Amino acid sequence: MRCRRRRTRRQWPVTGGSAAVSKTVVHVLRHGEVYNPEQILYGRLPGFRLSELGVQMAKAAAEGLAEREIVHVVASPLERAQQTAEPIAAQFGLPVGVDERLIESANWFEGKKVSPGDGSFRDPRNWWVLRDPMTPSWGEAYRVIAERMFAAVHAARVAAEGREAVLVSHQLPIWTLRRHVERKRLWHDPRKRQCGLASLTSFHFDGAKVAGIGYSEPAAHLIALSATARTAKGA
Repeated sequence: MRCRRRRTRRQWPVTGGSAAVSKTVVHVLRHGEVYNPEQILYGRLPGFRLSELGVQMAKAAAEGLAEREIVHVVASPLERAQQTAEPIAAQFGLPVGVDERLIESANWFEGKKVSPGDGSFRDPRNWWVLRDPMTPSWGEAYRVIAERMFAAVHAARVAAEGREAVLVSHQLPIWTLRRHVERKRLWHDPRKRQCGLASLTSFHFDGAKVAGIGYSEPAAHLIALSATARTAKGA
């Protein structure tokens, strides 16, 4: 009798299964409240540091991350971002790196008192600058902001692979990044951004792919103490 040889299924090494994919979290933190008594849009101007309340916000953010496995901390080169990163880095015994890609967006109105509702946008002298709100014409293009921020996040993901990283940046870059990842149009109403002072927008990765986005406000109790924190200019 001829013996039939049993065919066995070839076992390939698992490379794409959940067990083999590293799970990494990159937290993108907005800096704390800035001392800005003149209420100008400070943008990239030097010398704008955290207020006393802003320092407490940075500490609250650090406390909110205390139980996380943070191995990489990087911030925008601007003073307020570096200050916000310091208590987090100190908590985990890490240095604060600098990434220029995390900087605030460039803005034609930098150094001026301007915001929606104050009449500046009805001033004919500003109309040429405001001609294209979708790019926008008054500052760095949303597309450029999204690309540099996304590159910074992926660099942090690689540096912290399998664990967690913190990047400290600014409101508009963070919100533009989030909308880019969520595949939403980049132009938007700035009054509707979900990106409070010292808030965390957390990107959860499975390998190199974003698997989810979280949001939290560890300093919400401190924001409530400030009359201007929710509408801070130049943030």
